[in-house]
Amino acid sequence: MPATDDEIREKYLERAIRELNGLAREVQACDLCPRGNLAPVLASGHPQADVFLLKHAPSASEVHEGVAFYGRSGQALLKSLRRLGIDPLVVYGTLAIKCPVADPMLSAPECRAHLLTELAIVGPRIVVVMGEGALAVLNELEVPLGRPVEPRHGEIQVLTPSCEALYVPDIDAALDEEGAKRAFWQAFRALGEWYGALPPY
Repeated sequence: MPATDDEIREKYLERAIRELNGLAREVQACDLCPRGNLAPVLASGHPQADVFLLKHAPSASEVHEGVAFYGRSGQALLKSLRRLGIDPLVVYGTLAIKCPVADPMLSAPECRAHLLTELAIVGPRIVVVMGEGALAVLNELEVPLGRPVEPRHGEIQVLTPSCEALYVPDIDAALDEEGAKRAFWQAFRALGEWYGALPPY
């Protein structure tokens, strides 16, 4: 008896979970970055998310908890997603540099390349690139079949034939200053328009 669509989707989800768990173990076991006794910061969210949030490097709260988008930036994004009518369950968040190193330039190329694996496993429809650092890493990696993302705030761009990109300011830098908050929101709300235009299937 042939598998139903639901059974096929379930199998794909199981595989994505298995592959992301394997990647997490690989990241945790890696010793290429000079991070001392601190653990890498792992991604959070749905393994087959439509929306892929990408920050550059971990904040202190993320390092403390070991989870991307933990703390103020995560709370701000959750509020923003709700305001745009986007279900947080269709979102995956990760860091371009997962290890808490004193200077992001000290991160190993192999560490940054984990991002390519995450993109391949999750298969998002859009990557929200937050800030210049995240943009530089994404473009440096040369995503297969990908185009460079330009630093144009709030503009939906083509990343690959099956995935778009939205460049916005760095969320961590936008938390404390009113002008920076407004600039982030102005760019980020393009995600709501994009999401609202998705077909309902």
